[in-house]
Amino acid sequence: MKTLKTLTLAVLLTALGGSVSNTFGADKDEKAKPYPLDKCVVSDEKLGEMGKPYVFKHEGREVQLCCKSCLKDFRKDPAKYLKKIDEAEAKAKK
Repeated sequence: MKTLKTLTLAVLLTALGGSVSNTFGADKDEKAKPYPLDKCVVSDEKLGEMGKPYVFKHEGREVQLCCKSCLKDFRKDPAKYLKKIDEAEAKAKK
């Protein structure tokens, strides 16, 4: 009986894991809105001066940071940094 419970649990977890990864993997094919700045939105450091920029996708847009340690600050207040990106995009369109 214990073996049957373990086997059932393993099958359920495998099935759930597969469906969850497919759900989150669906946005990989979507093209992210490009990053308009040449500097880190968090530290204002020029991108590339500290090595390869840390690039990730947030709410359908590409974000580039000078280093991965800036990600902690970005996650604390993403709206603040997204506003800076939006302002840069608006300025570029003028």
